[in-house]
Amino acid sequence: MLKRLFAPTDMTKGAPWKGILQFTLPMLIGNIAQQFYSTVDTIVVGRFAENGDNAIAAVGSALPIINMMLVLFIGISAGASVMVAQYFGAKNREGLSYTVGNCITVTAIASVALIIVVAPFLRQVLELLNTPETIIDGCYDYLFISLVGIAGMAYYNILSGIIRGLGDSVSALIYLLIATVLNIGLDILFVAKFHMDVAGVALATIISQFVSSAFCLVKLAKMRNMFDFGWHFMKPVSKYVKTIVKLGLPSGLTQAIFSSAMIVVQSLTNSFGEMFIAANVVTMRVDGFAMMPNFSFGTALTTYAGQNVGAGDYDRVKKGAKQGTLMAVLCSAAITVVILIFGKGLMSIFTETTALVERSYYLMKVLAVGYIAMAVTQSLSGIMRGAGDTMTPMWISLITTVAVRVPLAYGIAYFTSPTGVLADGEPLCIQISLLSTWVLGAVLTFLFYKMGKWKGKAIN
Repeated sequence: MLKRLFAPTDMTKGAPWKGILQFTLPMLIGNIAQQFYSTVDTIVVGRFAENGDNAIAAVGSALPIINMMLVLFIGISAGASVMVAQYFGAKNREGLSYTVGNCITVTAIASVALIIVVAPFLRQVLELLNTPETIIDGCYDYLFISLVGIAGMAYYNILSGIIRGLGDSVSALIYLLIATVLNIGLDILFVAKFHMDVAGVALATIISQFVSSAFCLVKLAKMRNMFDFGWHFMKPVSKYVKTIVKLGLPSGLTQAIFSSAMIVVQSLTNSFGEMFIAANVVTMRVDGFAMMPNFSFGTALTTYAGQNVGAGDYDRVKKGAKQGTLMAVLCSAAITVVILIFGKGLMSIFTETTALVERSYYLMKVLAVGYIAMAVTQSLSGIMRGAGDTMTPMWISLITTVAVRVPLAYGIAYFTSPTGVLADGEPLCIQISLLSTWVLGAVLTFLFYKMGKWKGKAIN
């Protein structure tokens, strides 16, 4: 029984909803655990740092930039996951072996290149984004330490993505839970005992990420019954590198677009002052947990679609899309109800400042209904990506983020300002623009899924 639990799952057989749900549940727990990395950082600095509210703002202001730094690896992970799922479904051992090996090599090269290119400009970026002087030093410390340890974050996301592409969502969960417990312990040690504040939580996070990625690497090395693992397969091969880039680039660009918008909007957020920054950070922490089922179903459906497309069974793909999307929507509806009823209690976990709790809860109520829309977007985008169509979700993200969210946020701030100065406008512009993006994204994703062009995008 235990051996079956940790073995790759063939999702081309059995009831679609059952396979999707069995794959999603451990991954959902894992995604929630991963969200604890940043959430525990926020709780610990909020409770134990010398100036807790400013420390919360510093960590939150750094995250959009970190997300931007990770876009390369998100692309590699997305391309690898699709290739692994399709090669697994097609029982192509050689393709699977070279995909895994080439991903490891490409990630190492990208990690070193990123440190060299980005490190000298971190401070200038923070100044360009109007980061308040009261939090800029803490924000820089968090970013610099995260950048130096970027390989740990990158390898966990990519290697766990490969393992999930093989249908094993349990192993990645176990490794992540171990790392999460380690992260919590190190957070408390570095901040509460050693008084390292923001730098302490950054250091705890990267150490924990390296531990989880090491577990994933050992797991892959032991899966020789599925594929060959060794130095020979890590030598870059043009065919596989190009396919990784071809499939992963749109997903990486999607994240880059989203992160760029977050950075641009972060500049507007910063103009509303430290209290609003902190409230927005607390809201986004709860938002991160609320989004986890959507991301989990989306990833599960990517693997499901990839395996079944590899096996050439498109009727089964469509059946799984309907069942998986319905489960995701029902789950998000339940989460929305919980947020509306218990929101204040959730916000009070992060801070004892009453005004901050009230403001955070108000922002959360604006976003709550949008999680149902995101369930549709993530599920159907997962199907398209798994089938090999990673371009369509990218274009939808480009339209909703660049053409809608950023102009809408700045437009509301400008037209609600009595003085014509953005900082005097309505701060709620941040949440209204985000909600609008989610709803429009769901409509466009549904329409493009129904058009069916994703059916002809399988890799050769």
